[in-house]
Amino acid sequence: MARRTKIHVGLEIGTSKTCMVIGEVKPDSAVKILGIGETKSAGVRKGEIYDYSQARACLKDALTKAEDSSDVEIGSVFLAVTGAHIQGVNHRGTYRLPDGEPVVSSEHVEEARTIAREVHIPQDHVYIHPIIRNYWLDGLEHSTSPMGLFGKTVEADFHVVHGIGTRLQNSIRLVREMPLEVDDIVFSPIATAQMALDREPRDRGALVIDIGGGTTDYALYLGGVITASGCIPVGGDHITNDIHLVTGLPFSKAEHLKITEGDASPTPARPTGTAKLTDERGYADVEVNRAILNAVIHQRLEETLRLVLQRLPTGAVSAIGAGVFLTGGTSLMRGFSDLASEVFGRDIYLSEPPEISGVQANFKDPRYATAIGLIRYAQIFETERATPPGVLGKISRLFWPFGR
Repeated sequence: MARRTKIHVGLEIGTSKTCMVIGEVKPDSAVKILGIGETKSAGVRKGEIYDYSQARACLKDALTKAEDSSDVEIGSVFLAVTGAHIQGVNHRGTYRLPDGEPVVSSEHVEEARTIAREVHIPQDHVYIHPIIRNYWLDGLEHSTSPMGLFGKTVEADFHVVHGIGTRLQNSIRLVREMPLEVDDIVFSPIATAQMALDREPRDRGALVIDIGGGTTDYALYLGGVITASGCIPVGGDHITNDIHLVTGLPFSKAEHLKITEGDASPTPARPTGTAKLTDERGYADVEVNRAILNAVIHQRLEETLRLVLQRLPTGAVSAIGAGVFLTGGTSLMRGFSDLASEVFGRDIYLSEPPEISGVQANFKDPRYATAIGLIRYAQIFETERATPPGVLGKISRLFWPFGR
């Protein structure tokens, strides 16, 4: 029987924007973007909902725009979630084969997987993702299950992501009131990495940093597997607020000045003269010393990148062979790549979605990296749905402890 195309929808409810992307996955696994619905977010701060009615109105608007632009009636979405409360940890489960059973069976592997997934988390947290990293058999690493091999001790190594249950439930409730079903929830940097990285940079070692309006999400891959992930509650809006505080400009003008005149370069000699904003008649409306403006931008972004650096495992940066991949709206800031290169000492790249087509020209904008990454994630989800659970966290298991 010929394989059919499949339509998936990715939804990101971010601090700056609420974005819904509709993608068609073809039989050859190519992806075509059918439409994008986007609206400016309200009621969301640092990636988390604080005004439910405002956030609901924004989501309704994005849904209408997405359906109109794609001519698709949307029934379910893959939902990106973020926030400083979400954490990613690595945990290994060890299982010793019983006497008289020298060959690793599926039951032995599952015992090791169950132990690995049983990470101690705070009482108000729930599990989001249990992602298998690799297996070990008698101390020897295996990239796939060692089932059928001779051995005494089998181990499973997982990256487990968890967060505060009530905050996740609020996002899910918001979507279901549209009404839409939630196919799965996905930690934002894991979705972003599906777009930003293919197999080769993951194998060589790569760090994805997604700087949005209210958060900076990151995901580190070493040896082809995820090694660290997390969220720092600082983003582009904090730069704008710093400019507002230093210059006294209204927030809207500080934002416009940041985008049109800002430079995050680590080179002190670059900023010179005066940064200006003009009114509708072309006259100077705002004038700010460029050195002061860029110093504010530089200091905030350097601090943010160093916070990411501090969260990475010891020695991880030296193992990043492919480089650091930047996404999110703030990644477009002048001089930001130079600053990131100085902080991490690695090659810096601006991520673009590979092998994706569509009538929308703006899908290559790094601001859409997470929403488009959800479409790639959905492809994996569909593939893994026919396999035993454990590789991807499914919505039906969201509030179950692993190991039941």
